[in-house]
Amino acid sequence: MPTPLVECVPNFSEARRPEVVEAIQAAIQSVPTVSVLDRHSDLDHNRTVITFVGSPAGVEEAAFRAIARAAELINLERHTGEHPRIGATDVVPFVPISGVSMTECVEIARRLGKRVSDELNIPVYLYEQAATRIDRQNLENLRRGQYEGLKSDIETNAERAPDFGPAHLGPAGATVIGARPYLIAYNVYLTTDEVAIADKIAKAIRHSSGGLRYLKALGLLVDGRAQVSMNLTDFRRTPVARVQELIHREATRYGVGIHHSELVGLIPEDALVEAAVWYLQLDQFDGEQILEKRLHAIQTIEQPQEITFDTGFLDALAAGTPAPGGGSAAAYAGSMAAALVAMVARLTIGKKKYAAVETQMKTILERAECLRVQLASTVQEDAAAYQAVMETFKFPRTTPEEIEVFQTAIESATMKAAQVPLEVARKAVEVLELALQVIESGNRNAISDGGSAAALAGAALEGAGLNVRINVASLEDNTSATDLVRQIEHLDRLALGLQDRIHATLASRGGLSSV
Repeated sequence: MPTPLVECVPNFSEARRPEVVEAIQAAIQSVPTVSVLDRHSDLDHNRTVITFVGSPAGVEEAAFRAIARAAELINLERHTGEHPRIGATDVVPFVPISGVSMTECVEIARRLGKRVSDELNIPVYLYEQAATRIDRQNLENLRRGQYEGLKSDIETNAERAPDFGPAHLGPAGATVIGARPYLIAYNVYLTTDEVAIADKIAKAIRHSSGGLRYLKALGLLVDGRAQVSMNLTDFRRTPVARVQELIHREATRYGVGIHHSELVGLIPEDALVEAAVWYLQLDQFDGEQILEKRLHAIQTIEQPQEITFDTGFLDALAAGTPAPGGGSAAAYAGSMAAALVAMVARLTIGKKKYAAVETQMKTILERAECLRVQLASTVQEDAAAYQAVMETFKFPRTTPEEIEVFQTAIESATMKAAQVPLEVARKAVEVLELALQVIESGNRNAISDGGSAAALAGAALEGAGLNVRINVASLEDNTSATDLVRQIEHLDRLALGLQDRIHATLASRGGLSSV
């Protein structure tokens, strides 16, 4: 089964302040299971498109962090640019790449939409495959009137009420979230500055006004040139070469030509190969004639997959510094436990013998991936929380006022240092629950991996609990301290019951006497 991989291509209403774009990209890259593939900024459009891929849970989390960061840094009241927009994060499409269905991407979009509205108070519209109404499948319908028009319409026109969130626009505007097939965004610049010609060409070629199916287009003025800006929503049925040729012929009608073209983001290799085959008239062409493809095939067969392991965290853990410490190690163990649960679920899904539990395993897989990402992120969060306690001890404490400031700050920092491992403990118990399910119902050949997941989750809980208790001992607020201890004791009791069931199941189903 291929590794589940989702692409996300959010569009942000900013390109002229590089520091803002960098901050948004950093938010995406803060999720360890996500990789940024491309970033395209257009100063005239005042718009940036970032392409990233990763596990479904990782991509969902990264998209949320990017939307939150953009909302902090971009004010639509002061934004200008050629490209239509209604939000700081204008549109967030999810694209299934491998091992993931369009239905799963729709679920990601709807989950994210609700979270964005609940936690960030941003109105969210669902579009394309995730749309709840036919008239909202097209992005153009949702962008009608742009931010300025939507600002009044959203409050007075029931037809423009968002799918999630308030019927009110703040400075971050609204965000459109959805799921769609792979899209190619590219622009053609003409040898003229007459935007009216670009408008006429766009009208002639786009599907909505009688042109090519799977093509959206509009005319703009960019860098002093008329531009035909396009999205190809299905390049296999409306090929790039056909679009380019039609633009060339339409431009000739008005006595102009094509100056150059540009891609926005990435393009599939097949789209370029298809264009080359069309223009070169290689009627007998076979994809296997591409040298790099043949070499890749040979390398894939001859070279076994290598497992790379970054020892950076272990080196930092072994260093003579107090952070990262036991709390971070507990979070790391919990993340590994969640990864093993996901592994067992994947080894179960698609097997005829386990068809009866396939739906259950898919649910487990989705939650395990979320926990894996969240726990991995907490590794750094725990270290930062402890570092904040250490920094507080540097506060001056010579006057009564300074002592009061110090006492307030150290209490707050210590509380945070206890709350972070408490959250790790909660997630570790949840991983333990998932481990029990895959041990009970998952692929029997991977039962020892489920047992290993349970062992790591137990270690994560114990390590996190020790860190909660050591920080609680320093709190002046006895009520809060007692509540934190009560919570960790409750989690310990839950875990004990789960571990007893895990031991019994391992013995009966797998012939293993202990975890």
